Amino acid sequence: MSEHITTRAANLGPPQPAVPTPARPSVIQLVFREKGALYAAYIPLFTEGGLFVPTTREYRLGDDIYLLLSLPEDPQRYPVAGKVAWITPANASGGRTQGVGVRFPNDEKTRQLKVKIEELLGTTLQSSKPTQTI
Repeated sequence: MSEHITTRAANLGPPQPAVPTPARPSVIQLVFREKGALYAAYIPLFTEGGLFVPTTREYRLGDDIYLLLSLPEDPQRYPVAGKVAWITPANASGGRTQGVGVRFPNDEKTRQLKVKIEELLGTTLQSSKPTQTI
């Protein structure tokens, strides 16, 4: 015996434009093996802290990015739910690397991470060596 399936189309009026669904945040693993690389990427000018992420992917200001961050000489991975706060486009002046500046969220866990990064960098933060950031 076969089943009989009936479908009926409801009249819903004219087609409506599709509502864009929010894109899921990118997940990027960011591994720093040396303090020099961390120094070059760290953004102390952001109150909450932040990092430069080299990428060729297109982002807009305010986009969510989820970082899985590994620091030098630290086996732990730190999850950070950040936001794009600036963009360095392809072919930027001065030969700057294409990528985005990711601002850390304003929460206790990330404040502790910022302190840890700044302790790791120590006096290097006062260095005049160029970075990938501002």
